[in-house]
Amino acid sequence: MGRPRTNDETVKERLVECATELLATRPQESVTVRAVATAAGTSTAAVYSLFGGKDGLIGAVRGAAVLGLFQAVTAVPTSEDPLADIYALAAAYRRWGCEHRHLYSVLFGGVQAFEPSEAVGASDPIRPLIAAIDRAVKESVLDGRATSIALSLWVTLHGLVTLELAGALDAPTAQTAFPSTIHATLRGWATPAAGTRQGLSADDGPPSRRP
Repeated sequence: MGRPRTNDETVKERLVECATELLATRPQESVTVRAVATAAGTSTAAVYSLFGGKDGLIGAVRGAAVLGLFQAVTAVPTSEDPLADIYALAAAYRRWGCEHRHLYSVLFGGVQAFEPSEAVGASDPIRPLIAAIDRAVKESVLDGRATSIALSLWVTLHGLVTLELAGALDAPTAQTAFPSTIHATLRGWATPAAGTRQGLSADDGPPSRRP
């Protein structure tokens, strides 16, 4: 049986899929063009033809991960309550990570450096979170720089999702820990006036979203 055409879109998608899995489960140095091509059932020529080489292929994997997470968080509707929106964005982040564990591992496992910063790109997954946090700061619900609050929340989220994906937290524990931990993080940035506001209470349920 002959190898698939090197310029086929199906082959391109398969190469990205196999590279994602290999990058998520092996040291990056061991993921060679030949290893990816073999896993995808094609030739090394296909990698060079479609991506220009290993760097281009890794860039495609990184781009797929960034785009996937960006699409997941931007699909979260905006409400009148920035706290509820922040929680919903956090939940969308966790859901995407659990549903795309290999892409998540690649995105945050060393191939892609991802840190909230002042320079937020148009397709940066952190952008919707910073926008919601900005609103919360302007409404005197949270107190601090939006990027600092976003970094604090991301560290919390990343820890929760990483432990869940690694199996260190079973499903019931992860489900219980998520809302209480997110609430605790937000309480740490809350203004005194917002201390008793719904969404920052010590209960374990998600905040309600006002229409």
